[in-house]
Amino acid sequence: MSQSSIPLTQSYAQQLDAQDELTKYREEFYLLPAMYLDGNSLGLMSKRAEKSLQDIMLSWKELGIDGWTTGQHPWFFLPEKLGEMSASLVGAEPEEVIVTGSTTVNLHQLAATFYQPQGKRTKIIATELDFPTDIYALQSQIKLHGLNPDEQLVRIASRDGRLIEEDDIISAMTEEVALVILPTVLYRSGQLLDIERLTKAAHERGILIGFDGCHSVGAIPHYFSKWEVDFAYWCNYKYLNGGPGCVGSLYVNRKHFGRVPGLTGWYSSKKDKQFDMEHTLDVCETAGAYQLGTPNMLSVAPLLGSLEMFQEVPIEKLREKSLKLTRYMMDLMEVELAGMGFTVANPTEDERRGGHVSLEHEEAVRICKALKEGGIIPDFRAPNIIRLAPVAFYTTYSEVWESVQVLKAIMQEKRYEKFENKRGVVA
Repeated sequence: MSQSSIPLTQSYAQQLDAQDELTKYREEFYLLPAMYLDGNSLGLMSKRAEKSLQDIMLSWKELGIDGWTTGQHPWFFLPEKLGEMSASLVGAEPEEVIVTGSTTVNLHQLAATFYQPQGKRTKIIATELDFPTDIYALQSQIKLHGLNPDEQLVRIASRDGRLIEEDDIISAMTEEVALVILPTVLYRSGQLLDIERLTKAAHERGILIGFDGCHSVGAIPHYFSKWEVDFAYWCNYKYLNGGPGCVGSLYVNRKHFGRVPGLTGWYSSKKDKQFDMEHTLDVCETAGAYQLGTPNMLSVAPLLGSLEMFQEVPIEKLREKSLKLTRYMMDLMEVELAGMGFTVANPTEDERRGGHVSLEHEEAVRICKALKEGGIIPDFRAPNIIRLAPVAFYTTYSEVWESVQVLKAIMQEKRYEKFENKRGVVA
């Protein structure tokens, strides 16, 4: 890369902060003593999320079972309400999104529905850089059809170990493929795939396609309905700040409404029929059909407060700041960390980059430990990746500037050498 011409001073970062109209939202979050650059793994708690959790707990305390249908936020209709609040983040109609399950449960549900191998169409396309849970779930679904995952799960190879070329995915879309399931953003390198192009290519070949949006929803605008994506699923505890283990979400294009999901439960029913208690399912004709059982209200509740902020700030504006933050971080790294053994592994083009910077170094484990000691919370991914995610709602340009200065000092003074080269149980 060419040397950057940006000012390297702290005053320049402060100037950028002064011009940032989203700065006021920083006060909405409980900030840690350390600079937090791990929002792509777990978002910080907001004061609104805390309050909405307290509100649901209060309704349980004061209303008991009547909380299901009365009070400020009747529990029975909360998954649909939150789906409606989430819809604009993925470019969907309100009925196409439901808050339910978890990433893995929702993937199993959607694969059980849309993976219907027939004749020679028996294969599923994924990539060799997918998050492991996606692969495990798809292997399970293939086995449930009595097929061999080693033969039926096609994992697109990376040419460089970091990125996946869309051309390689499209070339694999043969007449033997029944389904394609891909990440919107690769969790290690932060590459953003061309969702619109891939969806069009799949449909031209008679193939259904879905996406794992865990590393993009809340940071990157999507237009799933416009692009005619068949389905998608994502977690709500990263960029959406819903809390650890927060209930997940899924999207199903309305063209599939009325289809009986592969997995059903009493929450798959039409809402007005659910308590008829009949043994014949009257399936809901929205994404709500893909629910299974009673939602965990204390896990759903924080999303009420968190999603309020996403309704106030368009996702396009959050994306604009996210791109500026990551661009500023990369520009600083280019100059300040030159010759220190680092490689920026994520794409540098705005249209191909997710919400985090992926930095490779052979001492990544020990460097992450030194960063924590230096007041910065990063994220490590094996074998050699430091992920740094400046989040638009609560990260400042000054924090980006300071984090690079700390990283520079760690390398110059070899502070990382005192740490063991071994990751923790949770990385």
